[in-house]
Amino acid sequence: MLKKGSKLYSILTGTCPKCQNESMYIDQNPLHLSKVLKMHDHCSHCGLKYMIEPSFFYGAMYVSYGLNVAIGIAAFIVSFAIFDLGMKGSFLVIFASLIVLMPFVLRLSRNIYINMFVSYEGNVPK
Repeated sequence: MLKKGSKLYSILTGTCPKCQNESMYIDQNPLHLSKVLKMHDHCSHCGLKYMIEPSFFYGAMYVSYGLNVAIGIAAFIVSFAIFDLGMKGSFLVIFASLIVLMPFVLRLSRNIYINMFVSYEGNVPK
């Protein structure tokens, strides 16, 4: 399922969508909050420029919105329907889950967005 060459591999690992040989991010750990969105300018293996055009990743905000809505709905269903916490408790669970998952959602939304525009091409030399 997570074979090199698939979009899902690139999205979940944060690797270059064109060659999938190296990470797009300077710091691989998304929990280092000061560096969560710091990216290399280009892939050192295939030369893909990650910032395809100025302000390219502003579009990732729409992807992030969708991911956050999905997380909020899932947190509500789990807290309200399964654990029977009530409305206030469910709201706190939604809020806490969105805060805790924020760095992962930020990176995942960028990974999804760039993979919408760049396809895998294998081991492409510079």
